[in-house]
Amino acid sequence: MTGDWDVAEEAAAGAFERAATTWARDGVPRNPGAWLTTSARNLALDRLRRRGVERGKVQEWLTMEAFEGRMRGPDDPADIVGARAAEPDWDDRLRLVFTCAHPALPMDARVALTLRAVGGLETGEIARAFFVPEATMAQRIVRAKRRIRDTGIPYRVPPPEQWAARLDGVLATLYLIANEGYLASSGDRLQRLDLAAEAIRLARLVVGLVPDDSEARALLAMLLLQHARSSVRADASGDLVPLDEQDRSSWDAAEIAEGLALLEASGPGSTTERGPYRLQAEIQAEHARAETPAETDWAAIAARYDELATLGHSPFVELSRAIAHGFAEGPRVALAALTELEASGSLRGYHLLPAAQADFLRRAGDASAAAARYREAIALAPTDPERRYLERRLANLTGA
Repeated sequence: MTGDWDVAEEAAAGAFERAATTWARDGVPRNPGAWLTTSARNLALDRLRRRGVERGKVQEWLTMEAFEGRMRGPDDPADIVGARAAEPDWDDRLRLVFTCAHPALPMDARVALTLRAVGGLETGEIARAFFVPEATMAQRIVRAKRRIRDTGIPYRVPPPEQWAARLDGVLATLYLIANEGYLASSGDRLQRLDLAAEAIRLARLVVGLVPDDSEARALLAMLLLQHARSSVRADASGDLVPLDEQDRSSWDAAEIAEGLALLEASGPGSTTERGPYRLQAEIQAEHARAETPAETDWAAIAARYDELATLGHSPFVELSRAIAHGFAEGPRVALAALTELEASGSLRGYHLLPAAQADFLRRAGDASAAAARYREAIALAPTDPERRYLERRLANLTGA
């Protein structure tokens, strides 16, 4: 809307400050989100008006305001909200996701900016999600903001003919938001369920926009199937409960049913039709269908990871693929693949690589080597719950 990301952030912060005063005095408005949006817009306009160098931008915005019939409207946000109530409206966050997913921005910048703006992630958290240094990610975000300002990327859901060009970025963003929700990259919580729920909500909106897009439906299916286990992935103390120790009767049956129905409605899909989200949804479906850990079809899961690996190189896919083959064919198979992955250096400093090596070394009966890998993983673990889980595993192994 402002064409300037920094002005937009300052205006949003100002709107929340104004709300803290106004709402305490007058009560919470009927539509708090629209109230905040309108208030932020007014603050941003004031800010731009004070900038002599921004005259052209202000004039352009004023023209759009007049075109949309808002120039003679009331100044009080509460009154403006009432005037906007009848307008066809896009979800504000979905609008923001599409803005950030503009094809003028590099793909990694699209995702990073959306994680910052929609997911509320700090730069360090986003850097960990991309597995890059924090300074590198900070530079990417600054460049993306500058690009939005310089090219005048509008804050809106684009017309339908432009959705296809944005969809990959939108889906990638929702996927990474959900990833951060599924496994937090820092702090004292294993999961960030608010982010996971928001990713599902936005994915539903995207599916509503493009109901025939198989990858959009597959992403929603994957998020639902994954989220179905969230209530039992951590115990009452917040400690990690591994998949094979979870109470499967407590998994969310409604989310599982919806996720499986989304997949079944798309048909079996041929090898050439299955995209990355479809394959990952099918992997989650295999877990969801297994009533006990022993019934998990690890061969089918490993085959899906094999397919996934052909769609583009990712060391994280290779890690999961090695683990799946390990459960399907034995720990020595996993350890050989993990050794190769370690030698590549692509996951240096990533705690789940030594954690996986430790687990398969333990299963192979090499307690001493397993203990060394557990200690390495503990030193690298980014969250307290994961660190405590690894420490328990080490203690069970060494009897300490």
